[in-house]
Amino acid sequence: MIRVLIADDHPVVRAGVRALLDAEADIDVVGEAATPDEVVALADELAPELVLMDLQFGDRAAGADATRRVRALAAPPYVLVLTNYDTDGDILGAVEAGASGYLLKDAPPHELLAGVRAAASGQSALAPSIAGRLLARLREPRVTLSVREIEVLRLVARGASNADVARRLHITDATVKSHLAHVFSKLGVSSRTAAVSAARALGILR
Repeated sequence: MIRVLIADDHPVVRAGVRALLDAEADIDVVGEAATPDEVVALADELAPELVLMDLQFGDRAAGADATRRVRALAAPPYVLVLTNYDTDGDILGAVEAGASGYLLKDAPPHELLAGVRAAASGQSALAPSIAGRLLARLREPRVTLSVREIEVLRLVARGASNADVARRLHITDATVKSHLAHVFSKLGVSSRTAAVSAARALGILR
């Protein structure tokens, strides 16, 4: 029996996914979480084999961080991302955080069920479009930002000052400036606005 914990801040989404999974004889939904902190606590308490993780909770792109925290537990479950977001930054952040798979919410039911079973057994479970994107990243030279650089730029895109970014990410102002300098250099720009625009055009940011 595959024990699954659903992590999504939309009750309707949780109900729909639960209904699909509950109809399968070999899958048992053991809990639902609506916040990143709740999913980490329930993953520790309920010891599921798999967490189905959204990337966006409210206005926070906190799913990758929650994935990292879940995978750091003493008995970590596998994590399968189930989300609407498919930018390079989202995909890279989730995979580097330890996600075993990445599916989009418009995936057909049979693909989601196959992904759940594969991820719960430790196999990779990637939507075809996601797998293609990752292969393209490996084969083609292109601008690549680190996960931390993407986190900094994502906050900048929301209007955060350097001080705001430093506080949110628990780093110094000088470190923020260093990350932005690297971002500007990689993207070939000289301003925060231009960096955000270029990153969106490249599919790095939403």
